[in-house]
Amino acid sequence: MFGFLKRWFGASKKESVDGTRRQKQRVNARSGMRVLVVDDSTTVVATLRRMLEQNGYEVDESLNGEKGVEIAVNDPPDLIFLDIILPGINGFAALRQMRRNLRTREVPIIMMSGNEQATEQFYAQRIGADDFIKKPFSRAELFSRIERLLDVSLMPRRRVQAAVEHPRGEFVK
Repeated sequence: MFGFLKRWFGASKKESVDGTRRQKQRVNARSGMRVLVVDDSTTVVATLRRMLEQNGYEVDESLNGEKGVEIAVNDPPDLIFLDIILPGINGFAALRQMRRNLRTREVPIIMMSGNEQATEQFYAQRIGADDFIKKPFSRAELFSRIERLLDVSLMPRRRVQAAVEHPRGEFVK
């Protein structure tokens, strides 16, 4: 009877019709993929480290933008999580530096912020971020963001826009 009611009225967000929480199977990146987490909050860094390592990722970390850029340039990771509000150079400046550097320009970067202003999300994407995630975030949202950046070989790749703006403002592919 309850199965019928769930199908009729729809399952809750926490539980699908078959009783599982996840609606579709998660696609993980390759085991051993290297992720750099740049955030001044040791709690956020530790939480991300735990979630990522539990799924086979290798995690490097930095508590400020300068060190994050240095780590990324010296040994480019496969993916970067970059907070916007950082001591020293902020996440926007760090993002710009990484996009200008040949060694890091193709590394996917997911910006993070707990700030309520949606303009940060727009601005982050306009200057080269691949995605944005609002803090606090769930485990499901974290891995959903990573999954969106995976290519067929299960490695994160930047999807650079192939569209070029036409003089009249139209986009041509």
